[in-house]
Amino acid sequence: MIKRPNILWYCTDQQRFDTIGALGNPHVQTPHLDSLVREGIAFTHAYCQSPVCTPSRASFMTGLYPSRVHNTRNGNDRFPGSPPLISKLIADSGYECGLIGKFHLVSAGERPEPRLDDGFSYWQHSHAPRDDWPEGTHAYADWVREQGQDLDAMRTSDDRVDPEYHQTKWASDCAVDFVSEKRDKPWLLNINVYDPHPPFVPPAEYARRFKAEDMPGPYFKESDLDAQKALRSIDFQGEPATPEDLDVKNIQAKYYAMIAQIDDQFARILRALDDTGQRDNTVIIFTSDHGEALGDHGLMKKGCRFYEGLTRVPLIFSWPGVFQHGRQCGDLVELLDLSATLLDLVGIPIPEYHQGRSLLSVLKEEGASPRKSVRCEYFDALDSQFTGGSGSFGTMYRTERYKLSMYHDKGLGELYDLENDPWEFENLWNDPLHAHLKNRLVLESFNSHVNLTTDVGSKRIAPM
Repeated sequence: MIKRPNILWYCTDQQRFDTIGALGNPHVQTPHLDSLVREGIAFTHAYCQSPVCTPSRASFMTGLYPSRVHNTRNGNDRFPGSPPLISKLIADSGYECGLIGKFHLVSAGERPEPRLDDGFSYWQHSHAPRDDWPEGTHAYADWVREQGQDLDAMRTSDDRVDPEYHQTKWASDCAVDFVSEKRDKPWLLNINVYDPHPPFVPPAEYARRFKAEDMPGPYFKESDLDAQKALRSIDFQGEPATPEDLDVKNIQAKYYAMIAQIDDQFARILRALDDTGQRDNTVIIFTSDHGEALGDHGLMKKGCRFYEGLTRVPLIFSWPGVFQHGRQCGDLVELLDLSATLLDLVGIPIPEYHQGRSLLSVLKEEGASPRKSVRCEYFDALDSQFTGGSGSFGTMYRTERYKLSMYHDKGLGELYDLENDPWEFENLWNDPLHAHLKNRLVLESFNSHVNLTTDVGSKRIAPM
């Protein structure tokens, strides 16, 4: 009988796709992620299914698009009772499953996040690196207190949180403990650190490594301001402004500092796998739930837009001797495909309802992703009182060459030729020369939405 692999699944929060040195960014410091890229396979065009936390996580934890799973919002009261989470399916198949850090399938605002039927027997929950929840409900804050430290005082100090007491370091401590435990069954460990999510407050020790003047800055043109003003009624966290007014290079330096700390702490977990002799039988996955605008097009943070920095995320797999070595695959994939691949890896038949497509054959041998397009949704995902919007509804449909974004409640849209305009500066939506192309893509996007997100109800048992 083939031994089923362990799975180490590391998911950051709000990390753009273009933040890893080996994938083309000379300004970051990610030596350990670079090594993972060289020894594994990196999907360079992986897209989340929502540019906001909860709907994205709900999607890849169930295998359904956010609208199909009926969970499109941050701040949601409760989670649907079906389908089962993939962690539950994997646990029921004989795996010991653990979670460290954020989960965020249900609101953790003004209350601890309620547990679901999630399959995790090891649960070290920390929604965010703040001390905002009662003792006994926030594992990280409780740990900080046990070390005799004051988390709120550190967060507001000039040096910020000491790296020794940082949530990213705590998560690695927990992970090392988990993978070092002797057990007679395979395991899955899902690690979800909060960084590099705003606020951009890395420890001073890491912040000193990066200078604002050395940063490349955002993808921005002056014409972006007028373009974003035309979209101002659509939900987004903040008003558009120039990179100088947004202080983007300074924030970019802090963002990269947070990623450098992630890289250092991720390395500790990899060393624990080596030290315990488990590396060769452990599938390692590194990804993020969605991206960050980081000044592109005059925007910061996230909201109802579908630019590359917001919807495209890192996705790296490694399994020595089994998966391809050193390949960068540019095929279109979705985070739904990650969850389908996890089920396939552990030998669970992918449920009929599941909308992801396993990448296992691509991982093991030269081959192409089964997707010709990807989609992303924003359906009233953020509270409009924090975005200045009115509860927007938008979808993205991306083919190999073109990206169509439609803001359905506003009658507005964007169309980009990514072959000639990879950073989305020239909106062809109203260009008469591209009217036929727009109409075709609108139809394709509509068909994709109907075919993929319509819930037809219960199983048919008779012809009438």
